Amino acid sequence: MTTGKNLPLSGPGNAEAAAAHASHAPAHTESSAAAPNNAAKNSTVSNATGAAAQPTDSTPRHIHVPRTLYPIFVAVFIGVLIVSNITATKGVAIGPLVTDGAFFLFPLSYVIGDVLSECYGYKATRNAVWAGFAILALAMLCFFIAIKLPPAEFYDNQAAFETVLGTVPQLVLAGLAGYIFGQLLNAWSLNVIKKHTGEKALWARLMGSTIVGEFVDTLIFCSIAATAIGIDSWGAFINYVVVGFFWKTFVEFCVMPITYAVIAWVKKNEGYYEQPSVMPARPSTTT
Repeated sequence: MTTGKNLPLSGPGNAEAAAAHASHAPAHTESSAAAPNNAAKNSTVSNATGAAAQPTDSTPRHIHVPRTLYPIFVAVFIGVLIVSNITATKGVAIGPLVTDGAFFLFPLSYVIGDVLSECYGYKATRNAVWAGFAILALAMLCFFIAIKLPPAEFYDNQAAFETVLGTVPQLVLAGLAGYIFGQLLNAWSLNVIKKHTGEKALWARLMGSTIVGEFVDTLIFCSIAATAIGIDSWGAFINYVVVGFFWKTFVEFCVMPITYAVIAWVKKNEGYYEQPSVMPARPSTTT
């Protein structure tokens, strides 16, 4: 005698038995098409209970990079710094004015420094300045090593290579010292002024910090580098310092509308005004 469980589950004569078998089947015999959905549900439940889902071996993992404009400004800042310190090794005479080959580019580093200080604060700007210092020092070291390496037989430009990149230690020291003191003072003074003005009087922060930073930078650089670029009299030295300082400050003043626009754009895109104020509340004077 055959029972229902011995009957095949197909065929016209066993439809009722097949239906009965399906109704008594255990839950784990669900179709394979539903398995992915259940796996997703299980993963959701696992995450909800606090257990992190483990990625499969084929899933690439990466460190999350916050979406911000800060690294772009830092990259441009360091690029301007390196190019300026190379072009500054050339003394330039424009009529009676004596300056160096970086006079048209180096002021941009202070514009970017102002944007960093105003939008990201002193600590972030200080990190950018130290990063620029380290990269510039590395660049100078690489130039020195490349010059000292023996040239190939077919290379006929060793003298020109040394002339362009063979910065003497005096100029390296001048560039590094002027840069580090000037940029840090520029960032520091802008933030000091901002503590007193708040979001008002941006022009005062930009010009005040530039005057402080550019003057110190120019004075230190010219004092160390003057003899290396051929300045051999007090008159030429004073001319060098005064022209460099006023030119850089003048450029900062001329491009201030662009600096205003860039700062406004950065603040808008970085959610500057959506963040709570970090200024401490004034203590109550009521008795």
